Amino acid sequence: MTQLAPHPDTSDSSYHYNVVRRAIDRIDAADAPLSLEALAAEIGMSPAHFQRLFSAWVGVSPKRYQQYLTLGHAKTLLRDRFTTLEASHSLGLSGGGRLHDLFVRWEAMSPGAFARAGEGLVIRWGWFDSPFGPGLVMGTEKGICGIGFAAEMGEQAAFADLAGRWPRARFVEDPAMLHDWAMAAFGLNAQRETPLFLIGAPFQIKVWEALLTIPTGQVTTYSEIAQAVGNPRAVRAVGTAVGRNPISWLIPCHRALRKSGGLGGYHWGLPVKRAMLAFEAARADV
Repeated sequence: MTQLAPHPDTSDSSYHYNVVRRAIDRIDAADAPLSLEALAAEIGMSPAHFQRLFSAWVGVSPKRYQQYLTLGHAKTLLRDRFTTLEASHSLGLSGGGRLHDLFVRWEAMSPGAFARAGEGLVIRWGWFDSPFGPGLVMGTEKGICGIGFAAEMGEQAAFADLAGRWPRARFVEDPAMLHDWAMAAFGLNAQRETPLFLIGAPFQIKVWEALLTIPTGQVTTYSEIAQAVGNPRAVRAVGTAVGRNPISWLIPCHRALRKSGGLGGYHWGLPVKRAMLAFEAARADV
C-alpha cells in the first residue's frame, strides 16, 4: 500500500503545502486548466522553481496534479476508487493490526469514561508542521487522541475545537512527548508504529473503525459506512460521527464522500480535504 514519502524536514513539508494550497485556490478560480507558466506566475515563482517544489512535494508535475483538483474529481474517485467496506468490516479489526497505509494500533476509552468528558485525563499537546499546514497533535500516555489542522480556521480556533471535546481534561503543552508519534502520523517516520486512543461514544467509534479500513487513494460513501456499521438508515448519524472524528488524517474521514460524488463537508476546511485527496490520489498513481 502507498505510504507518504519522507520529507527532508517538517518545515519544508508545511511550506510545500502552502504553495499547493495557493495553487488550489487559483485552480478553483480558473475557468480552464492553467499552464505551468501561468500558474507559477500566480504563485510568484519562476516556472522551474515552482515545478521543482511542487513535484518534490506531490511526486507528479503541476499539470498532472491539476487533474486531481477539478470539480469532477470526487465523482471520478467514487467511480474508479470506491472501496466496499462491508467485507473488510465483517472480518473485524485487531487493535494490533496494520490498518490502511500506516502502522497503527488503537484502543478506545470506555463509554463510562467518555461520559465523564475527560475528567481525570491528562492530554498533552503540541503544534507540528504537516503536509497540510500547521497540525495540532494531542495525546495521552496511550496514544494520539486528536489531530486537527489550522490552515483554514487558525491555530486558536483549532485548539479550542479539539480541547472542547474533553472539557474536563487537563491539557499540558508537551510537543517533545508527542514528537515521534507526530512524525510517524505525518509520514516522516514510516517505520514507527502510531498508537491511537479513541475518545468517543460507542457509535462514533464504530464509524471511526470503519474509516480505518479505507485504503489510501480510495474513497467510500456515508451510506456505505452506515451499511458497514450495521445501521444502513443512519446515514445522517454517520455523517455527524465522521465530522466529529478527532484524529483527522490517521482516521481518514477525508475519504468519505456523498453518494452523489460530492465532497461533502470537512471539519478542518474543504481546501484541506481536497489537498489530502489529491495528495493521496497522485501518489497512488505514481
